[in-house]
Amino acid sequence: MIMHSLTPHLRNSHYCFLPKFRNFSFSFPISHKFNFINPNFPQNSKTYPTFIVRNSSGSITAKPSSELRKKRGNDSDSCSDSDQKLGDLRELFSKPNINIDAYIIPSQDAHQSEFIAECYMRRAYISGFTGSAGTAVVTKDKAALWTDGRYFLQAEQQLSSSWILMRAGNMGVPTTSEWLNSVLAPGCRIGIDPFLFSSDAAEELKEAISKRKHELVYLYDCNLVDEVWKASRPKAPNKPIRLHDLKYAGLDVSSKLSSLRSELAGAGASAIVISMLDEVAWLLNLRGKDIPHSPVMYAYLIVEIDGAKLFTDNSKVTSEVMEYLKNAGIDLCPYESILSEIESLAERGAGLWLDTSSINAAIVNTYRSACDKYFSGRGYQNEIERSNGESSGRYAVYRSSPVSLAKAVKNDAELEGMRNCHLRDGAALAQFWSWLEEEILKDVVLTEVQVADKLLEFRSMQDGFLDTSFDTISGSGANGAIIHYKPEPGTCSIVHADKLFLLDSGAQYHDGTTDVTRTVHFGEPSSRQRECFTRVLQGHIALDQAVFPENTPGFVLDAFARSALWKIGLDYRHGTGHGVGAALNVHEGPQSISFRFGNMTPLLKGMVVSNEPGYYEDHSFGIRIENLLFVKELDTPNNYGGHAYLGFEKLTFVPIQTKLIEVSLLSDAEINWVNDYHKQVWEKVSTLLDGSARQWLWNNTRPLVKP
Repeated sequence: MIMHSLTPHLRNSHYCFLPKFRNFSFSFPISHKFNFINPNFPQNSKTYPTFIVRNSSGSITAKPSSELRKKRGNDSDSCSDSDQKLGDLRELFSKPNINIDAYIIPSQDAHQSEFIAECYMRRAYISGFTGSAGTAVVTKDKAALWTDGRYFLQAEQQLSSSWILMRAGNMGVPTTSEWLNSVLAPGCRIGIDPFLFSSDAAEELKEAISKRKHELVYLYDCNLVDEVWKASRPKAPNKPIRLHDLKYAGLDVSSKLSSLRSELAGAGASAIVISMLDEVAWLLNLRGKDIPHSPVMYAYLIVEIDGAKLFTDNSKVTSEVMEYLKNAGIDLCPYESILSEIESLAERGAGLWLDTSSINAAIVNTYRSACDKYFSGRGYQNEIERSNGESSGRYAVYRSSPVSLAKAVKNDAELEGMRNCHLRDGAALAQFWSWLEEEILKDVVLTEVQVADKLLEFRSMQDGFLDTSFDTISGSGANGAIIHYKPEPGTCSIVHADKLFLLDSGAQYHDGTTDVTRTVHFGEPSSRQRECFTRVLQGHIALDQAVFPENTPGFVLDAFARSALWKIGLDYRHGTGHGVGAALNVHEGPQSISFRFGNMTPLLKGMVVSNEPGYYEDHSFGIRIENLLFVKELDTPNNYGGHAYLGFEKLTFVPIQTKLIEVSLLSDAEINWVNDYHKQVWEKVSTLLDGSARQWLWNNTRPLVKP
């Protein structure tokens, strides 16, 4: 799945997973799924920074979406609804306690998540655009939405004529701050909800708009979209938290907290605030159901040298989990009390470790203000010196979260769980593809939604199945070119036998997380489709076989996956790989494989990444081939410079359709790769199948022969 995510703060998003973005052009979480890195974005930490940005190429100027949808007929109903929401929102601008000229609505929640609970989908509510990545900006007379190349087509279809679509990353398209500076008179007030912006992103936005003497206004007490949404807004999730079994986690909570406290002591900090939901879940060996597809719960965690506090809705805490927390020395506090606890820490003189790329501006500013209040004029040592030259603040240590990297490097138990769940997932997919091919051959009419639902049915029969790991991308023909396409009942297409069909899907199991994409044709593909598919396959093989020295960042490998496409002047607009959690978020950081070179995080032994090059022709077809890999150390004949050399091992075992391969384009080595992979697929998955599914697997793993 292509990644945030990416939301302006997708750290784990797609595609990214996320930190801050240049001038706040748009927002994503990581996805959905490829990591995009902004090399121009300033960093406050030299320790494994990750900056994920979704981008695309081309030269297209922004146009009102009304121009883009003339061919689609009357959209007066959606326009009327959008106008009403915008009117209600603008009425709030002039209230005495607000008094703003513009309001920015990002995609993420207070934890910079890529996937979020329905009650926090404010940008989708106000704009009508439901893609995971985007930023809406509303002034007193204009409304604009920024999103990246994965969502251009979707945004064209969903935005009413009240909105201007900004194709983020394309030449001639301004960033949000550039646009605000151009449409507002100098000295205006621009409002944000500080819980929804990372501290870094808010600071960068503040600096950018100051060029026109605009003021950034933090509206702590109310979110304006919530005021418009009112009673129709969905309730906050409150599903129970569960324990994540030690046999899958591999390391108990006491050991994890002990390691973290050693990091705190070494940095000269006395406490750390952890707000990324997957980091909280991983560190405590807990899982939740607050967000669709992501087994996390809404919570903050503060870890001190001598204690810890979990901030969450206690109605979600079962007696079993309560006892578990008590035994681990973790106090339970109300979710809403996080700011008061931050103030208390400042009053007690605590030196906080803050990852300002992920901690929201509300928390960081509360801490700074409280420190100023309690310690100004008292001779407090307000500079923590760092011998390694890393950024430090008046009272805080500003570094990347140490939990992010620890979580990304899987231990043996986590890798074993990932291996096992991928085999069961492969069996479910074999059953699915066998069923689908048979139905198509019988001329059964199936919609994209029906196909996705049937895949869910097969997966749900596997041991340990919990949920899909993201909304299944089931795209026939032109819909396959919409990179993050989500079919909807009533509007989706039929799965045509004579068109390419792209299926990107994944699952959450108790022991791991999967993500796999296959592109197939049920009839006779064209020579153009076969050539494009084969070029994508060659890139997939090249990355799979890459060997690289330790400490190599992921962007170095991105060209491996594109080179075969580049040779004939083709490319794709998303990153090539994103990190994947172990029974956690399908998009995680800090690692990525992307053409943007700002993310210097090295690929380390034990990390899991996706390998998903693609090619897309708008309004025609899409191609993507995706496996998950984990990084392992290789035994090379030489070790130049004393370095270890690394490579990948496959986790995904699902046949690649050979009908779509133009064998004459493949080298002998590439043919051998395909044949060896299919041999492994048969050997590993066939024992889990019987009947027609087993026969299908046999038929689709037969060796290629070069003519």
